[in-house]
Amino acid sequence: MDCLQDWPEPIVRVQSLSESGASTIPARYIKPPNDRPSPTAISNCHVSIPVIDMSADPEHVARVVSSACREWGFFQVVNHGVDPKLMRCARDTWCGFFHEPMEIKQQYANSPKTYEGYGSRLGTKKGASLDWGDYYFLHVHPPSLINQEKWPALPSSLRPTTDEYTQELLKLCRRLMRVLSKGLGLKEGRLQEAFGGDKDGACLRVNFYPKCPQPDLTLGLSPHSDPGGMTVLQVDDHVKGLQVRKDGAWVTVQPVPDSFIINIADQIEVLSNGAYKSVEHRVMVSSTAERLSMAFFYNPSSDIPLAPIPQLVMPDRPPLFLPMTFNEYRLYIRKNGPKGKSQVESLKIVPKAVHV
Repeated sequence: MDCLQDWPEPIVRVQSLSESGASTIPARYIKPPNDRPSPTAISNCHVSIPVIDMSADPEHVARVVSSACREWGFFQVVNHGVDPKLMRCARDTWCGFFHEPMEIKQQYANSPKTYEGYGSRLGTKKGASLDWGDYYFLHVHPPSLINQEKWPALPSSLRPTTDEYTQELLKLCRRLMRVLSKGLGLKEGRLQEAFGGDKDGACLRVNFYPKCPQPDLTLGLSPHSDPGGMTVLQVDDHVKGLQVRKDGAWVTVQPVPDSFIINIADQIEVLSNGAYKSVEHRVMVSSTAERLSMAFFYNPSSDIPLAPIPQLVMPDRPPLFLPMTFNEYRLYIRKNGPKGKSQVESLKIVPKAVHV
């Protein structure tokens, strides 16, 4: 972990750049032409990720969730059991934090050792391209990893609200794990068992994307798949920004009010032996509106080697991935930042050539 002790160069807060009034963005944030937001991205209402009512018949829910995970790797859930008032309160409270004076926020500046705290970059390569966004990252489960000194004291409602909110999302994730297991034809508790049972983990990253004077040249978050198990995302209902890669095109997600966006992350793709897809996604920014999102990362125990579940390995479906612990796995994104699906692809087992 020595290589992750500190950032390779001084950190610049994107919010400060945005509020400076500059009409152009620094060169570090300009993406190569092929990586810039595409004006031809699919954004009509007829093509978007599935929306699933969690209050429907359980067998039906298992079928449609399984289909969404295989086809999209993303879906939205409504009637999910989390109070919409709590969702809005959590979002509003964190918005309040990002509008505190900079000297308040700087007290919580993070380092790449754990990423906990107030941050503005992912990856530790000097001179790397940067994304147009700031964030706050926290460990929220298990309790032994919670460091209250890292939790902002202002706004005063932030700590109790965040605690209540993340406890509700932990329950939702465990419920979704049972649904995902059923969709694979496994017993309901099998995926949870592979995660280490009650030794599972969870983190929260609150993303803040300030207004950008040249949104066509940059991204709020570069293309990547999430390294953990599953992500539960609350986004702004009014400012679209999330795009999902589907059949080679970028599809702009149409947020449903009071919903959560769920996406399969790399560890569940590995455990499902590729049946469920961990899909690349990215975030666009706006010149007219700031945007805040809250990503809850539900993860396996950090020290258990993860590999395809044996019941999902068959003669015509050999294991696709090599085993690796989540601790080893997440070092990649901490060093390199978001890099598409390059890491999970690196775990794939190369079939031996058959000589006839």
